[in-house]
Amino acid sequence: DKILGTCTVEQAYGGMRSVKSMVYETSLLDPVEGIRFRGLTIPECQEKLPKAKGGSEPLPEALLWLLTTGEVPTESQVQGLIADMNKRAPLPDWIEKTILAFPKDLHPMTQFSMAILACQKESHFAAAYQKGVKKHTYWDYCYEDMLTCIARLPRIAALIYRNVFFEGKILPMENTSDMSENFCKMLGYNDPQFIELMRLYLTIHSDHEGGNVSAHTCHLVGSALSDPYLSLSASMNGLAGPLHGLANQEVLRFIKDFKEDMGGKPATAEAVKEQCWKVLNSGRVIPGYGHAVLRKTDPRFTCQAEFAKKHIKDDELVKLVQTIYEVAPGVLTEHGKTKNPWPNVDAHSGVLLVHYGMKEENFYTVMFGVGRAIGVLPMLTISRALGFSLERPKSLTTASIKKTMEVMYPHGHT
Repeated sequence: DKILGTCTVEQAYGGMRSVKSMVYETSLLDPVEGIRFRGLTIPECQEKLPKAKGGSEPLPEALLWLLTTGEVPTESQVQGLIADMNKRAPLPDWIEKTILAFPKDLHPMTQFSMAILACQKESHFAAAYQKGVKKHTYWDYCYEDMLTCIARLPRIAALIYRNVFFEGKILPMENTSDMSENFCKMLGYNDPQFIELMRLYLTIHSDHEGGNVSAHTCHLVGSALSDPYLSLSASMNGLAGPLHGLANQEVLRFIKDFKEDMGGKPATAEAVKEQCWKVLNSGRVIPGYGHAVLRKTDPRFTCQAEFAKKHIKDDELVKLVQTIYEVAPGVLTEHGKTKNPWPNVDAHSGVLLVHYGMKEENFYTVMFGVGRAIGVLPMLTISRALGFSLERPKSLTTASIKKTMEVMYPHGHT
């Protein structure tokens, strides 16, 4: 066996950061250049992947094809996939009724996870495993579940949105266009720009290599041969955490408070700099800045900033986000308490959604989850095709670590 890397005591206690111990084929995160989907950067995906007629952002179905196969699809292949997924998209009546019966004050992410679990009743993988199918065919049933599960997520999410925030005024099922357009119309949005934003949003939130909480959770749970519905539901429970998917709404609240605290002063670079120092000197942080892996501006932030510049550059919150971006890295560097002073994906997404009228912050992570499924479920299918083993790392107690250190370093270690 060849060595990929090591694990220090600090890494064992510090969230296993940078420990190389997982194979994840669909994406790779470079600390400097950011995410690559099957070797393609976000700008390359925007250039090469098929788009909607008249659109400029990739179709999420095109990315799903790329992540699953490793190949850029043709226009006809994407249209075929869209047609297949539209057939799979309608929910059984009992699941729709179940979702609409959830208490309206139950968090949307809790509802989302529960609804995905409800769909597990129809898992092809679970049924095939019970029948004792051969191991080398597992991936086929996993693939079927993957497509059906992803196809149904927009309807699930839209039902939750309309039921919680619009007094149960549910809009009709939409499954005649691409995933993003269908999703937006069921949410209640028909603006072509918002539909294009949704295509970008779902694409850039899909995958971020395998070590993040939602991706790793799906991989881990799936390694027990739990079907895609069980695995994705668990993944979404991880995404719902404040240190993961909930961060986008926390950033939006911060930006609104930031603007209010400026007391109506123009958001000049000097005024924003002063406010940044006020935040840091009070013991708070500037959310949306920093990343566990990245050491440069997140390209997912950059593509959202470019979308904003193209379509809504005069929006007040958009201009504030841009000014913070111009100022905050320098302030954070001078402050000296962050390894990465650059913005991540969460620093921009909320203000874009608010501009187009989506102000229900508690729903933002559900949309993140719809996108994340497009990344984690293809990898789960690949894991079954490659016959990956049950994940079972070795754990240690603090006492055993101390004992090991005493044996390895009998004269102390500095």
